[in-house]
Amino acid sequence: MQKIHTVAELRARLADETTVAFVPTMGNLHEGHIELVRIARARGSCVVVSIFVNPLQFGPNEDFDKYPRTLEADCEKLQGLADVVFAPAVSDMYPEKQTIFVEPPPIAKELCGEFRPGHFMGVATVVLKLFNLVQPQVAVFGKKDYQQLAIIRQMVIQLNLPIEIVGAETSRAADGLALSSRNQYLSGAERTEAVFLSQTLRGMAEALKGGTTDYAALEREAGAALAKRGWVVEYVAIRSQKDLGVPGQGERKLVVLAAARLGKTRLIDNFEVCL
Repeated sequence: MQKIHTVAELRARLADETTVAFVPTMGNLHEGHIELVRIARARGSCVVVSIFVNPLQFGPNEDFDKYPRTLEADCEKLQGLADVVFAPAVSDMYPEKQTIFVEPPPIAKELCGEFRPGHFMGVATVVLKLFNLVQPQVAVFGKKDYQQLAIIRQMVIQLNLPIEIVGAETSRAADGLALSSRNQYLSGAERTEAVFLSQTLRGMAEALKGGTTDYAALEREAGAALAKRGWVVEYVAIRSQKDLGVPGQGERKLVVLAAARLGKTRLIDNFEVCL
């Protein structure tokens, strides 16, 4: 496995590769990330993992400075799975002040976007830059960040990028909590409570499968149940898998999503539902 820090080195290393499978990450890798890399390993002859904490996607009061940087430990976890780890400095990714951005679709201002203004513009911009640098044939993203995946899929389609986007199922702890780098911020008591988010969404999914059609009531009840236990709820929503829009009558492919804060930690989760 080769660790590369500069754009010039990366382009030279990948110049003769024919099937590149790419996994973009911000590092601090856990088993969920490693599963994405395993999927990439099965899809390409050369697997590239980027590790870059992207300042464009963090708001002024978010945790950019505190976000864990664990490059050496991450590289150890990638041994035998990745061929290239691309870990650029901010100055490599942004050699000039970024004044050209990818404008994501309107859905980027809803759900997580309502509470993190500008976040998905930062995500889409850095992913497009990484796609231009790595030139992959396949890129793998986790479904845990469902809205991010949907926006990247649209970017690839609308900008005619020759890249297959693979959505990987959410990796979970034994009790059902979605794996996330931010889980390490949870106290012991908060970690025990955190599983209630996935339990709540799973209950909503089962209600939908059971024939419940009052989506608004389901959303309100789930939000109230979380708030009663001390969560600060940003949203609980039932949306269309296709475009994350409000589901039309008779829509059969749905997704239930939520974002809520437990103490100082923001957690997100979702479950797909096929009726």
